[in-house]
Amino acid sequence: MTNVDLPGPADAEDLGEDVARLFEDLDRARPLDQRILPGAFSPTLDAVETADAIEIIVDVPGVPPDDLRVLVRGNIVVIAGGKMPPNACERARASFHLVERAFGRFARAVRLNGAFESAGTTATVAGGELRVRVPRLNERRGRGVLIPVRRG
Repeated sequence: MTNVDLPGPADAEDLGEDVARLFEDLDRARPLDQRILPGAFSPTLDAVETADAIEIIVDVPGVPPDDLRVLVRGNIVVIAGGKMPPNACERARASFHLVERAFGRFARAVRLNGAFESAGTTATVAGGELRVRVPRLNERRGRGVLIPVRRG
């Protein structure tokens, strides 16, 4: 079974740069008054391995596809995005008694241990879930390969 975990300290600098670029890309796609501010939002995720792929399923209710970015770099999948709070005008007319939903930017990184084909990765959003599918490389592990021996 493939091990899935969070990236270690050696990857942190490169990942930080990648996440910063993903957030800049998200910001460029929105007008200044509609940018997603940093927040303490970390969506839950599951990583499910099948015989031919690994699928990362992230809870992103209320997050449109345009506010999500997926980057595969080596054996690390980075998922970044942002969830906008309710319209400021609506909030001005309301008095909140309980606030449990989180808003703002988020980034999650998952390390894949094994041989996967990053170029074949797909990402789809439906029903409040982002599904990132990274196909497994067809390997020949365990198979004997006959190597011809020639005279030199």
